[in-house]
Amino acid sequence: MATKLLSLTCIRKERFSGRYPVLWKNLNRPRGGGGGDGSPSETAVLKIDDEEAIASAVFRVIGMTCSACAGSIEKEIKRLPGIHEAVIDALNNRAQIHVLQSLHGVQRAHVALAIEEAEVHYDPTLLSCDKLLEEIDNAGFEAVLISTGEDVSKIDLKIDGEFTDESMMMIEKSLEALPGVQSVEISHGSDKISVLYKPDVTGPRNFIRVIESTVFGHSGHIKATVFSEGGVGRESQKQEEIKQYYKSFLWSLVFTVPVFLTAMVFMYIPGIKHLLMYKVVNMLTVGEITRWLLATPVQFIIGWRFYVGSYKALRRGSANMDVLIALGTNAAYFYSLYTTSAMLISFIILGKYLEIMAKGKTSQAIAKLMNLAPDTAILLAVDEEGNVTGEEEIDGRLIQKNDVIKIVPGAKVASDGYVIWGQSHVNESMITGEARPVAKRKGDTVIGGTLNENGVLHVKVTRVGSESALAQIVRLVESAQLAKAPVQKLADRISKFFVPLVIFLSFSTWLAWFLAGKLHWYPEAWIPSSMDSFELALQFGISVMVIACPCALGLATPTAVMVGTGVGASQGVLIKGGQALERAHKVSCIVFDKTGTLTMGKPVVVKTKLLKNMVLREFYELVAATEVNSEHPLAKAIVEYAKKFRDEEENPAWPEARDFVSITGNGVRATVNGREIMVGNKNLMSSHKITITADAEELLAEAEEMAQTGILVSIDNELTGVLAVSDPVKPSAREAISILKSMNIKSIMVTGDNWGTANSIAREVGIDSVIAEAKPEQKAEKVKELQAAGHVVAMVGDGVNDSPALVAADVGMAIGAGTDIAIEAADIVLMKSNLEDVITAIDLSRKTFSRIRLNYVWALGYNLMGIPIAAGVLFPSTRFRLPPWIAGAAMAASSVSVVCCSLLLKNYKRPKRLDSLAIREMLRNGPRFGYVLVLGCVLFEDDALVYASEAIFILCEIIFIPYKKPNKLK
Repeated sequence: MATKLLSLTCIRKERFSGRYPVLWKNLNRPRGGGGGDGSPSETAVLKIDDEEAIASAVFRVIGMTCSACAGSIEKEIKRLPGIHEAVIDALNNRAQIHVLQSLHGVQRAHVALAIEEAEVHYDPTLLSCDKLLEEIDNAGFEAVLISTGEDVSKIDLKIDGEFTDESMMMIEKSLEALPGVQSVEISHGSDKISVLYKPDVTGPRNFIRVIESTVFGHSGHIKATVFSEGGVGRESQKQEEIKQYYKSFLWSLVFTVPVFLTAMVFMYIPGIKHLLMYKVVNMLTVGEITRWLLATPVQFIIGWRFYVGSYKALRRGSANMDVLIALGTNAAYFYSLYTTSAMLISFIILGKYLEIMAKGKTSQAIAKLMNLAPDTAILLAVDEEGNVTGEEEIDGRLIQKNDVIKIVPGAKVASDGYVIWGQSHVNESMITGEARPVAKRKGDTVIGGTLNENGVLHVKVTRVGSESALAQIVRLVESAQLAKAPVQKLADRISKFFVPLVIFLSFSTWLAWFLAGKLHWYPEAWIPSSMDSFELALQFGISVMVIACPCALGLATPTAVMVGTGVGASQGVLIKGGQALERAHKVSCIVFDKTGTLTMGKPVVVKTKLLKNMVLREFYELVAATEVNSEHPLAKAIVEYAKKFRDEEENPAWPEARDFVSITGNGVRATVNGREIMVGNKNLMSSHKITITADAEELLAEAEEMAQTGILVSIDNELTGVLAVSDPVKPSAREAISILKSMNIKSIMVTGDNWGTANSIAREVGIDSVIAEAKPEQKAEKVKELQAAGHVVAMVGDGVNDSPALVAADVGMAIGAGTDIAIEAADIVLMKSNLEDVITAIDLSRKTFSRIRLNYVWALGYNLMGIPIAAGVLFPSTRFRLPPWIAGAAMAASSVSVVCCSLLLKNYKRPKRLDSLAIREMLRNGPRFGYVLVLGCVLFEDDALVYASEAIFILCEIIFIPYKKPNKLK
């Protein structure tokens, strides 16, 4: 399921729609009301073929601190021809730019404080990676090319042993000659070789074999292994940044603590005070010289980063947080307020250290996913007949496509593939969120990173590296965190003028207090004994400059979105970005598809009635040959049932179907063995003028009353048989619909099935509004009608025929077991295929946006209250003022508090009613638990439910799955 889920991404010349579906949809269709000249189906499917091909590259951008930095990079990139979209994420130093052929100038640009790389989609005829690197550098930031967007992988190999320059040249030529190798880079003077290659053609084991065989016997013997740098990438860079801030803070303390002691403590100790007050030259004392010597390294060495950031910001015509810090600390330093400047820088660096630590925790969901892959794997040697001839343990990074690997009990699956031998149960909870182990046998697919529980499996590898489901889920979550929520626009608008406004307020504060002092507008008793009126005014101005914090505003939305999408991913709900998250919390109406969504999606043929004399085996031979070409669940059920008449064959070959036509919403038609076969509903038969007899009408009505789907079969334009297909309702469907009603969300069912079956299913699950016999475009039209009526509409579906409605809806939710096209069109993917996850998605979005609102209240409230207090509005009445170093500490604390507030989302728990729903499902699965509950009611009266529930949970944990006990049962 998860393997298929994200198999649409990683193509050599990627299409914008395929690589970032949520962004593509927002560019090609209106939200909240439908629209467009084309039909919904054209919008959903046909436009994909019209998209221009694009190239892509991924960069890591270093040095961004706030949304002002991201905006400046946007400005530089906007100047380039062919840019379609730019997304800059300062929280993780990541940028994503889309460039299309024949498109000059930027159409859209987003700025988000959310990941550490730049993903650039560009037209190679207009731009190059070097040009993009140059433009980012012009914006004042360092960028490193990580990879191109081609379907290639990169691996670094380490060479051990004796080798010469000549042998290294031979290795380079030998590797470049291999099919599938794109480029080889050898770092001169080191033992590292980097190879860029196509995983479909070759792999790292081939490189190692070539390297070792090329040199052996020529100039000695060498050994090649996978190069390990102790964890490279975003996490290692984040840890390095944390270490740098930590070291800077410690060094600043080494100098700042003595400055503080000489100014605030030693001046009150006799003897030491006399020494510090000793005048060296004129009014210059030993204490002043000491503080100057100690504060200077803090100001110009430890605080150098703020000068660099200010220079880069001012060079590109903007101002950021570094400008405020540099101005404030320089004003203090050059007016000889050394204690103020040193303590201010120390507290700001402490705040940045805490902020980076907290921000690192927001991306832990991605880090956990990336760490799921095992370090080693057992590679099997298989002969031509499929017999195992040997095995060896290899590095997990050396696995290649079409390898056969062995998965022992308790081991993680090393890569995506399918089982060719053995059977077991695999725990896929780390990928899908589904806690129950999934049975695996020959032919079943397995996902890399999942846990094999109780059997030995032999798996043939189908996807490795960036193609794996795990890597693509990580990429989808990263893309989701890049897609900026519309509510972020508030912070973007404020950030444009925030810093200039603060500088103006700071200067105005200093000027007002300075003039008030010179003109004696306040008593001289207000001035502290250690300073004069000018210094008092200067301290007020500096406090205003350093207390203002645009970072807290910029972090309010992306940190919450990052944690929210990460939590969703851990629970099997993949949310494709802040836009989907924001729309989901406003949903007031949900449109459900029937087959595979409200029902199990595994229909079975329960009754067959022939209206003409013929052999049932021959009848199903013709029907199956026609339906085998269809992807519809009902067609698959018919083909599966037909196999019973040919049980001697595992995968029978059906007769060839010629002139196959699928009539959407009605059925299929084909010619088999020279006979014209039609399988479908009454509309299909009526449109071809085939008479439906009274017996057939009666059989159809009987099937509909039993919530079954009646299917008509005609052979050579004569009605020949009626099939009844049953698709049982999901056990949790009725309770899920009930919970949605309690959340004031209206539920509607739209299906292509007949009215009788649709009404029966709707009554069973508790849905009042039903639309049946609807074609795909009619589903989309219904969504638009609801939007026009003022509803924010979510569509939940799983099939190709649902994709137009998924695109038209404000929020499209695809069942994870559904088709690739439905998953591609959706904004949210429910990997467990459970309806409870619809509720989880909506509830999580509501919790996330309540957290965003709280972040904004704090960030805005902090600045609105902090700036006036720092400016001294309370000083006349209370003599209370904020020294600059305390103002700096408050500024740092505001960003940390916003990030910590977002981190509280990690404690998210789904609604308690879903826990009770899970209990009821367990009671259905284990009748003995029901007996425990009844016995408890008899024995313990009022406390019966508590004790019986405790017993149920204990038994479930032992017998079934680990299940977390709700708080109410403590």
